[in-house]
Amino acid sequence: MRQLELEKNSVLKSDEFLSLDSEFNFEKDPFEKNRFKGSRSWILAHLFYKKNKFLLFLYIVLSILVNFMLSFNIVIIGYAIEDIIIAIDGGTEPNILYWTILYLSISMGTQIIGIGQRVSRIILAQCLEEEARKEFYMSLLGKSQSFHDRQAIGDIMARATNDVRFLNLLVNPGIANLVVALNSIIVPIVTIFIVFPDLPQLGIIPIVFVLSFLYSLKTYVTKLTPLFRSRQAEFANMNAILNESLDGIEVIKSMAQEKQSIEKYRSSAQIFRDISIKAGYIQARYYPRLLIAVAITLGLTQGVILNYNGLLSVPEIIIFLGLLTTLRNTIDSSLYSFYFIKAASIGAERLIETMLSESEITNPSNPIVKQIKGEIVFDNVSFSYPGTTNYVLKNLNFKVSPGQTVAIVGTTGSGKTTLTKLISRLYDVNDGKISIDNLDVRNYSLNSLRDQIAYIEQDVFLFSKSAYENIAFGRESFSKEDILSVAKEAQAHEFINELPEKYETSVGERGVQLSGGERQRIAIARAFLSDPKILVLDDASSAIDAQTEEKIQKAIYKILRGRTTLIITHRLSQIRWADLIIVLNKGEIVAKGSHKELLQSSEEYRKIFIKRFDKTYSELMGEEA
Repeated sequence: MRQLELEKNSVLKSDEFLSLDSEFNFEKDPFEKNRFKGSRSWILAHLFYKKNKFLLFLYIVLSILVNFMLSFNIVIIGYAIEDIIIAIDGGTEPNILYWTILYLSISMGTQIIGIGQRVSRIILAQCLEEEARKEFYMSLLGKSQSFHDRQAIGDIMARATNDVRFLNLLVNPGIANLVVALNSIIVPIVTIFIVFPDLPQLGIIPIVFVLSFLYSLKTYVTKLTPLFRSRQAEFANMNAILNESLDGIEVIKSMAQEKQSIEKYRSSAQIFRDISIKAGYIQARYYPRLLIAVAITLGLTQGVILNYNGLLSVPEIIIFLGLLTTLRNTIDSSLYSFYFIKAASIGAERLIETMLSESEITNPSNPIVKQIKGEIVFDNVSFSYPGTTNYVLKNLNFKVSPGQTVAIVGTTGSGKTTLTKLISRLYDVNDGKISIDNLDVRNYSLNSLRDQIAYIEQDVFLFSKSAYENIAFGRESFSKEDILSVAKEAQAHEFINELPEKYETSVGERGVQLSGGERQRIAIARAFLSDPKILVLDDASSAIDAQTEEKIQKAIYKILRGRTTLIITHRLSQIRWADLIIVLNKGEIVAKGSHKELLQSSEEYRKIFIKRFDKTYSELMGEEA
């Protein structure tokens, strides 16, 4: 089964690693180049991606058609009034039925086309948001561990929710209102020149209005931009505070820090409120609303003058003023349009900033996908965490043969856990080389490498799903019998069957509804199911009682056959049966050997157990004998 999975992965090899700024990417990334060109290019790439460009084109065409039909209705009203006036003067019957049917037909057609217009923009908006969410999520998964170590979860969540959501609002109502605004400018002016070809002077007032409007719009957007940027940044900060408080709620309550936490969150919320009020103040002073009133007044004056000179009839004045009044739609539409367009632009900048953040771990240009045997060699390895100069590990040299069990011991902070994380390339070494089966780990496909290494840590992470789903963890190829089997081996089957819904019981976020020992047993079952070639146990049985531990040890003995295992522990019961024990002190290997050899030769090793078990050297040696 493992071999089949690896062969399946190898099929993806040609398309799998197409993004150089990511640990992995299982799909071709059509937006990678556009991210480097900036938010405008990136947004346009999304708008014209596959069916999106058709939806956008359809919406624009239908919007233009709707606006022309609305303008034509105004013209119909004017001509109908003129027909009535002529009929009254001539004593003839006005053709009311004709104008009524024509107006009703165009109005109904406008509504039907409007449905298609609205549907196309809604679908486009949802597609854009879905694609951006997927792209951002894949980017986050592809970032190296050091990237996630530096990021505030609340800030990332704000970008993944609020900033991505603005891309939906960019289309609906952002671009939708922009199209309405443009149509409300272009269509009435074009209609004026069509209806009144002999009076080009009627176009002066609307054209002057448009020029004044564009100038005021530029000022409006310039003032709002820094406020939008500050507001979205403060929203992210507010989310970060909230996330941190909820994660640390137990500490806050135990230390009676509720008041301080409330003040911290309230301070951020007040800053967010003040920025929003400033933005609202600028919107309230959007003076093109006054410009349209002036334009209509001047248009009426111009119409009266032309009528006095016999150049324009009263019905034609009504048509002209009606078309001029539709310019009002430009004001309201542009107000909301540029509000959301600017918010989406800044949101896109923040998303791109995250997606373009450097990832220290990337796949090689020609990644190797193969089934490993489990030989591990550390060749003069030194390591410091990214952004620091303090070496956590220094000049490590050791070899683990396939199938060997190695215990790694040392005092707190000696680098035990860090050592194991380097094997699966959660971090890359600064100096030296780590090899698996005589091949540098940096030459392996990350997916292939990590799929064959299992970690069971002291701080177990479970997803807020059922016990069954946590054990299976996305491996759909396994049957229910396989899940039950590994659960029994990990001594988890019995307590799972006592849960309210047995295997379908939700364990809560991070497994909060389970005890520490129960969480670890599910994690062990999950590792059993993955059938790893390399297994890392980082204090994996620390929260398990002695009786359960004895049962689990039997299961571990069984699964360890033919697997390379690294155990981080201080339990003598686990250390004694290790093939090799490595003693770390301040990031350096100070001793290697068996338990008995190290008790005799390593003072550092003796210190660990004399201090931990409060026994003398003679007592320890006596137990060993």
